[in-house]
Amino acid sequence: MKNKLFIIAALCAFALGLRAEEAKPASSYAVTMDFTYGTKYVFRGTQLAKDTLFPSVEVSAGPITAGVWSAQPIVDNIDNEIDFYVGYGADLSDGWSLDVGACLYYYPELDKSTGADATTFEPYVGVSGSLGGVSPGAYVYYDTKLEVLTVEGSIGYSVALEPAGASLDFSAVLGRADPKSGSSTTYYSLGAAVPFAISETGTITVGVNYTHNNIAGGDGYGKNSHFYGTIGLALGF
Repeated sequence: MKNKLFIIAALCAFALGLRAEEAKPASSYAVTMDFTYGTKYVFRGTQLAKDTLFPSVEVSAGPITAGVWSAQPIVDNIDNEIDFYVGYGADLSDGWSLDVGACLYYYPELDKSTGADATTFEPYVGVSGSLGGVSPGAYVYYDTKLEVLTVEGSIGYSVALEPAGASLDFSAVLGRADPKSGSSTTYYSLGAAVPFAISETGTITVGVNYTHNNIAGGDGYGKNSHFYGTIGLALGF
């Protein structure tokens, strides 16, 4: 769905001694807070806003993940967006997993006098895995209110930057959105990101992205192609 930044959540606590710390049971859940800035907000190949903040909070417990993600445009007079999502992951085989879930898109500032809906609901199902150092994935989404079917495939590859304690992560996405009424949209994106740890529980990630859509006449900004950057801080608990 939206471009997300991941860190390994760790637990840090004060203890009276090493033995007491070792005896402390591991937490059954993890919390990740993310604060990202993007020079553009691009969703499935379409630009929705310029400079935007993307704060989020995610909680995971075993195979279940739930979170709140938000898009807060800084300069454009565009409605804020708040997404609530939940997902369940299950192992299919060695290195491959199934992911099912749903997302509720909420636009609290939307002018409903035009007949537009302030919320839409989108369940999804997907598979992802690892194959020879490459991470492929395929997802299907269906917005039940907008009646849009989206099929998206992705692939990722990571190169360790050991001297810097970081990595260089490459990604590519190809998708197609088919509404019940109106024209279909095909889009793709290419990205590169460098996450590096600043502490045991903190990570800063800097990324660059290029995306293209085939919308006749371009998107709301009159463009078919976009180049933009992101920088984010993620903290785990």
